Amino acid sequence: MKTAKFLGLLAAGSLFLSGCVSPDVVTTNNVDDASLTCEQIETQMGQLDEIRAEAKKGKTASGANVAAAILFWPAVIGNYANANEALDAANKRHEVLVGLAQKKRCKF
Repeated sequence: MKTAKFLGLLAAGSLFLSGCVSPDVVTTNNVDDASLTCEQIETQMGQLDEIRAEAKKGKTASGANVAAAILFWPAVIGNYANANEALDAANKRHEVLVGLAQKKRCKF
């Protein structure tokens, strides 16, 4: 009987953890920004698009987020706050990269 309860809790915990979205929160400025090539700037912009997409997942009512809300509602608040922070940081970083690309006259 204890084993069944343990397995049930383990399954619920796994479901809960799969519902958590924690996109990367990027830094706005990096020390080596001035030395970035146009190709590196373009690569970083692509990575920002992926981070934004992941952050937007944390703000939607996906099945995993709904399951997390049922099991542990404070996790939804944490997901939403982290998603907002990641999205804001990605947008600020994008502005910095656009400025660098303009200074270097990158064409993409």
